[in-house]
Amino acid sequence: MAKNHRGKGLNSLPLHGRGECPVCKRTGVKLLYDIKAADKTVKVCKVCKSTPAEKLSV
Repeated sequence: MAKNHRGKGLNSLPLHGRGECPVCKRTGVKLLYDIKAADKTVKVCKVCKSTPAEKLSV
């Protein structure tokens, strides 16, 4: 089967979903995952998504 539309939703995001992760400060990573930290929602990278919320310093 064809995979023509994989990642199509990223085109509508600014910079195609890439930026600096507010937790680990890495640049050029895809910020696709929403986490709740301190009564606000933050987009983080894949590595920081699996980190427990109490260890995040956002």
